[in-house]
Amino acid sequence: MPSAPVATKNIASGLLLALFGSIAFSGKAIIVKLAYRYGVDAVTLIMYRMLFALPIFAVMAWWSSRGKPPLTRRDWWGVLGLGFTGYYLASFLDFAGLGYISASLERLILYLNPTIVVAMGWVLYRKPITRIQALGMAVCYCGVVLVFGHEINLQGANAGLGALLVFGSAISYAIYLVYSGQMVQRLGSLRLVGLATTVACLLCLLQFVVLRPMSAASVAPEVIWLSVLNATACTAAPVLMVMMAIERLGAGLAAQVGMVGPLSTILMGVVILGEPFTGWVAAGTVLVVTGIYVFTRSGR
Repeated sequence: MPSAPVATKNIASGLLLALFGSIAFSGKAIIVKLAYRYGVDAVTLIMYRMLFALPIFAVMAWWSSRGKPPLTRRDWWGVLGLGFTGYYLASFLDFAGLGYISASLERLILYLNPTIVVAMGWVLYRKPITRIQALGMAVCYCGVVLVFGHEINLQGANAGLGALLVFGSAISYAIYLVYSGQMVQRLGSLRLVGLATTVACLLCLLQFVVLRPMSAASVAPEVIWLSVLNATACTAAPVLMVMMAIERLGAGLAAQVGMVGPLSTILMGVVILGEPFTGWVAAGTVLVVTGIYVFTRSGR
């Protein structure tokens, strides 16, 4: 058994990894909003993000596959499906939605993901939803509706489209989580993430080639540097940090630390993007975070 100092060190490092991983993930929305100021569209922007992330995830897939048996045809189909839903489609819908709504609302909508997973479990497998879980879900969605109502007054009807796109992103990622369980056990989390994200990167590059002329790749230098930052600090690095945090803390405690995500997004949105922070946003955020806390605690 590990000694007390070693165990304490693992917990401390796990908490820091979970904290910084959550904040880094949250920074993605800020970088996307900054890049949109230079006139780039979602298809081109996500292409650059995945272009710079591809070598990192390809190395991750290679490293985690060393000495392991090759994938079966069934495994490859599973990787393709999960890469499409969990990383390609979810990322593209998220990027597209951020063109219409604030980073704060985007993060709150994505934070509903655990409730969508449980709802899908009820629909697909008839897994019961407890009263406490239902209460937590109701509180969460009330918070999102509160912030959305405030935003639609500022952004107009486009806010509805943006919120719908981001909610579609949350559903797409929930599909990945629901169906990835067995494959994680067979392949391991690092190998599955590396392979699935590599597939998503290739799909984003293919999407750009099909939908845009090559001249569309000519963008402002700021977009390039923001995409490099997005691919490294807000994509690859937090994936590794959160996985390492889960190894040290377990999924439950790591998820609780991750509750700092919406708060950090809102703070960065106010400081970096100049997004308004009103009582409506504050009240909605409190409701969402409280609802998720009640929801996740009840599932134990």
